[in-house]
Amino acid sequence: MRLRPFVENILVLGQSHLANAVTEEMRKRRRYRILDLMEPGEPGRVFKDGVPFVGSLDRGLRTIPRTHRIVVALSERRGRLPIEALLDAKRQGVAIEDAVHLYERLTGKLALDQLQPSHLIFAPELGRKSLHTVLLRVLSVLLAVAGLVICAPFFALIALLIKWDSPGSVFFLHERIGKDGRKFSLVKFRTMDAVVPSKSEWVRDNGHRITSVGRWLRKYRLDELPQLFNVVMGHMNLIGPRPHPASNYHLFMRNIPFYAFRATVLPGITGWAQVRYGYANDLQEEIEKMQYDMYYIKYHSLRLDVEIMIRTIAVIILGSESPRIGAIMKDASVSKDESRFDKQSAA
Repeated sequence: MRLRPFVENILVLGQSHLANAVTEEMRKRRRYRILDLMEPGEPGRVFKDGVPFVGSLDRGLRTIPRTHRIVVALSERRGRLPIEALLDAKRQGVAIEDAVHLYERLTGKLALDQLQPSHLIFAPELGRKSLHTVLLRVLSVLLAVAGLVICAPFFALIALLIKWDSPGSVFFLHERIGKDGRKFSLVKFRTMDAVVPSKSEWVRDNGHRITSVGRWLRKYRLDELPQLFNVVMGHMNLIGPRPHPASNYHLFMRNIPFYAFRATVLPGITGWAQVRYGYANDLQEEIEKMQYDMYYIKYHSLRLDVEIMIRTIAVIILGSESPRIGAIMKDASVSKDESRFDKQSAA
């Protein structure tokens, strides 16, 4: 199991943040053995995080007979990329791979903080209307119509439970950003107390507003069912990046790299970021989540859609939630108990 083809010997060229991130990801997997970290023009050999560090590529390439792949992770390539040495390695049958692409392949997300505009400009997958785009739209409409017919009795039952649990409307309309930056009204079953004011768009600031029925609806994602109407109306697909609130649009445009690319596809009821990351509760988490959205936008395919649907069905059946949301809901429950205790004490 420690021999080819089960294990690849890797040379990493560069000491950048991306190099460290890729190295860390490879070390989590048994099929990669990192031989050396290299940086052009830095002599000597030391150990960095348990991995040998060779100064020059020429020195590192002495291990070529046992090297299968070189990963290029230089933070600045102009004038520093050892072209002749890499060409010589290529002639010897060594695979050469950009660290950006390897990171995407290993993690299922794009390294936005390390991404150069050229990576997107020359990506043939971006901005192209493929057969997959057409098929996804047709399937989304057909399945949404079938879902509305099948789920009609459940809609009536959920509506009665919501009205019984708390005052207010059955549905919740929220202004979201769709394809090409257009606004639309997203339809959901109401899961929060309409009387208590909202502090922000983040879930963590609204945990105390979630009703008893709403908590159950959210656990099994039943509050999302009315979005089948949005799919039929052309606002969304079944699968795609989740549409963001319109109130956060300008904040995200200013602070999230390449955020405008998110609007190049129709948003979805479920998506790659939803099943891999879950909810985001601050700007930093939105940036992290955006890396998964960009991966889907770049590599969307039928295979990826099937994986998303399988993961989504598992979440619905098991009623699972991300650890962050579990902690938020627990904190909200504690806050309610403390508030009740304070009222009883005052009485």
